[in-house]
Amino acid sequence: MHKKLALIGLGLAVPTAVLAHHGWGGYDAAHPITVAGPIETLKYENPHALITVKAPDKVWTVTLAPTSRMQSRGAPPEFVAVGKVVSAYGYASTVDKDEMRAERITIDGKTVELR
Repeated sequence: MHKKLALIGLGLAVPTAVLAHHGWGGYDAAHPITVAGPIETLKYENPHALITVKAPDKVWTVTLAPTSRMQSRGAPPEFVAVGKVVSAYGYASTVDKDEMRAERITIDGKTVELR
């Protein structure tokens, strides 16, 4: 009986966690932007890789794809390494004025679709 209740509890918790994580409604998809500049930091871990980009106007935090998708699409950590110049196309956050979610990135002439 306890095992059955534990499984039911797990089944209820997982969808809640997934829904909480994928809150893409906080981005302005009606007004895409491009952020370009050198990568200052890289955090290549799940749930999403993150980079900071020193653009002419400010330093942006750019949310990328999960690491498994980054790898499968040809964007391992070496591709998004600190010091490389990136152009990230995506959507600005409506919550954090210095953050965006990238749909695609271009580094060294190579474009990678992230979604």
